[in-house]
Order: sequence, then C-alpha cells, then structure tokens
Amino acid sequence: MMPRHCLACLGLIAALPFIAAADPVADFAARFHDETLRVDYYHSGDADEEAIALDQVYRQGAWAGSRVHLVDDLDLGNYYGYLYDAETGRLLWSRGFDSYFGEYRTTGPAAEGVWRTYHETVLAPCPRRPCEFVLAVRGDDDVLAEIFRAPIDPDHFAVRREPLRNDVLVVPVHTSGDPHAVVDIAILGEGYTRDQAGKFEADLRRFAAAMLDHEPYASHADRFNIWGVLAPSQDPGCDEPSRGVGARTALGCSFDSFGSERYLLTENNRALHDVAAHAPCDALSIMVNHDRYGGGGIYNFFNTFTTDNQWSEYVFLHEFGHHFAGLADEYYTSQTAYDEFYPASREPREANITRLLGASGLKWADLATAGTVVPTPWEKAGYDAMDREYQQTRTAINDRVAELMRAGAPAGEIAAAKAEGEDLSRSHQERVDAYFARSRFRGQVGAFEGAGYCSEGMYRAELDCIMFTKGVKPFCAACRRGILRVIERHGE
Repeated sequence: MMPRHCLACLGLIAALPFIAAADPVADFAARFHDETLRVDYYHSGDADEEAIALDQVYRQGAWAGSRVHLVDDLDLGNYYGYLYDAETGRLLWSRGFDSYFGEYRTTGPAAEGVWRTYHETVLAPCPRRPCEFVLAVRGDDDVLAEIFRAPIDPDHFAVRREPLRNDVLVVPVHTSGDPHAVVDIAILGEGYTRDQAGKFEADLRRFAAAMLDHEPYASHADRFNIWGVLAPSQDPGCDEPSRGVGARTALGCSFDSFGSERYLLTENNRALHDVAAHAPCDALSIMVNHDRYGGGGIYNFFNTFTTDNQWSEYVFLHEFGHHFAGLADEYYTSQTAYDEFYPASREPREANITRLLGASGLKWADLATAGTVVPTPWEKAGYDAMDREYQQTRTAINDRVAELMRAGAPAGEIAAAKAEGEDLSRSHQERVDAYFARSRFRGQVGAFEGAGYCSEGMYRAELDCIMFTKGVKPFCAACRRGILRVIERHGE
C-alpha cells in the first residue's frame, strides 16, 4: 500500500525533545484520561508492500507510562505510532517500536512476495477528545512515512470497555513507586498449569532478582516496578513444531518462529494483551515454563525466555535488552531467519552497533578507550574458526533431537541427545570465555568488527558483551548507555 501521506516531518518530530508545559502533570490531566488506549490492528504484506487494517480499540486500566515524556525522542524502531488532536492537529503522543511484521519482511519468504498478516497493538494514554491515530514506517531513505491513519473518538460506543478476565493471578514482585514515574515490567507466565502457580511465583522472583542484580538495572532498582501476571494454561511448556510438540497454552508461544529453531515468539497478540492488561505495563516479558534454550525480543513489542535451561538468566537479560532498550544482537555467526536485516547503506539506530557511517565518526567515541584504533583489531580469525565448528555440530545435534522426537524415540535416547547439546553449549562457551580472557583487547572500548548478523562492515563496542556471547556477563559500555537513556525517559 502506498502511503497516503509521505511526512518527512514525522522523522523530525520523532527526533525533537518534548517541550514540557509549566506543569506537565496538570497538562496531561487536561488532555488525557488516566487510562490506557489500546489500538489493535492487522499488519499485512511482504518485503515490498504493507497494509494496515484497524481491528478494535479499547479503554483499559490506568496509564502506566510517563505523564511528562509523551513525545518519543529516542528515534529507535522502524515504526512509530502517533496520536494527534483531531481538531487542532497538535501532536499528543508518540512512540517508536518494532514489530512481528517488521521482522517478517526481512525474511526469505517475504522477499519472494509471500504475504503474511500479523495482529499488533499500540498502547497509548487515552485522550479526552477525538484524535487521529497514525502509523509510520521508515523507508529506504530512513525517513518516516505515514502508512495508516484512522480517527478515534475515545467516547464512542464502539470503543470497547469490557471487564478483564477473572482467572488471572497478579503478583507484585518489586514495587518502587507510582507507575507514572517508574518503569513497569509485566512478566507474563506461559505454559504454567493451575497446579504450577507456586512454580510461577518462584520463577518470577528468581528472574526479577537476576535483573535487579545486574547493571545498569541494579543501580537503578528504585526506577522499576515488576509485576507477575499468570493466566493458567491447560498444558505445561509451549509449542515445538519441528519436534512434533504442541501445547494448549494461554499465550500461544512457539519455537521455530520464522523457521529458526531457537526463536521463541507468539502470534496470539490479542490473548497476550488481554492478559497483560491486568497490570501496569511499560515493558512486556513472557516467561515460558520450559527447559529448552531459546527466546526472542522485539523493541517495544515483547520479549520471551524459558525458565529451566542453563542459560535462562542470560537469555532473559539479553532478550529484555532488545525489547526495552532496542539493543542489537552483536553476534554474527549463528544462523538467523533474516536476509540483510541491516541495509549496508544505513547506519543502524541501535546504540550498540555501527557501520561507521555516521558523519561524526564512532557513535560512542566519548566512551572509547584512549589511544584505541578504530576499527579495533582483535583475534577474529581464531574466534570465527572456533565458532563455525561449534555451529555445525550444534545444528547436527538439534536436528537429531528433532528427528528423534518426531519419530517417538525412547525417552532415554532423546534425553541423552538433549544433554549432549547442553554439554556442547557449555563447553564451547567456556572455550570462548577463555579465548577472550587471553586477548590484549579485553576491557577496551573501540570498534570490533563483527556484529548485527554481519561478519564484515559492522562493529560492536567491546570484545565481549551479553549481547554477543552467552553467559550472565556485563553489558558493554554502549549498551549500558543505551539502557540508561531509556530508563530516563520513563521518569517524571
């Protein structure tokens, strides 16, 4: 669908700081109800075309976001949602995000012209007056262009106000203050039966502690509320299509998303937001009751992780970094479902990777170690050879596990194959950690080639980072700054 309006000014608006009123809280109260406007829509298309169709609009619980930072100046995400006052045209609110469809359009099937449809949601404060809801997408020129516009009257009878489900458990795990002034994280349980509510609460507290013990979150623990939300599932676990496993779960999470065996997402967006509406929510994380390695994270959309794998705490922190702060993957040797996720001609917007295309040079130059050469040489050839060998063996083991499970092999044989994969993963990461420990570039901040699924021409800030290799290890300097910038935008 061709954009109805190509608004270069949208890109400028997104980049401008919000000019607060003398009393921004009073100004918010004059313009908004303290409620959440939930806009559900269908997003369809392929790599070259996209179309939006409005589904439903809801008025739900109290608005969890800031009443001060209403216009998003982070300039992250390939999509932006906007609310404009219908009468005056004044910009009321905006937010950048990525989406399930946005990832799909970088895949092989999308490039071949296969259309898919995904259900998506934008959450905004609820205006007191009729408004215009606008969606915009970045084009090849990196300018935001409008692709959808719809009038919304929050007082119209068609705006839904039905009561929430009555079978959902809400657990306040960590409370620091008014949801308007802090970041509210809703961790939704997936694949927990009614009898596993105790396990859900124990898992919830474990992962909340893992986050609040890790920098830079630890130093800013008083800026977060964490809520657990559980809608019981009929079956434990989740879907594993390539292994022949199906599960009746509340949120419909599934491995094999976009054909990647470890990528764990849900396409049941409506169910996801019906459950999430039970708690204040700035960031939405899905905790899947499973022992398999995997997860996923989409900026300002949601992230997933499993609970009982040796790498589960690492996966949670890594994927939450994608969702909350728009951080990029820094690895480049693992197989992904994407084709040219980052165009070669564009500087990535993510805080932690660069093509060194910026006019001002290295985007984290002020963090660089004095005297560090850019690009920064490192022992890349040795790492690449070691990781290629690991990826080949890992793929073969995963394929064997899937074949055994689909064939209904004896449980002991399946368990042995899974254990072999876990042992391989652990021993490989131990080799990588030892390799980096010997590097003369360890601890330096520079521009290390290999990041963002690109072996060449893309750079990360440090030799290692939790966004690069497995393990509960520090975020690099560029990641930490990116996270802190987002935390600041949630305050009042």
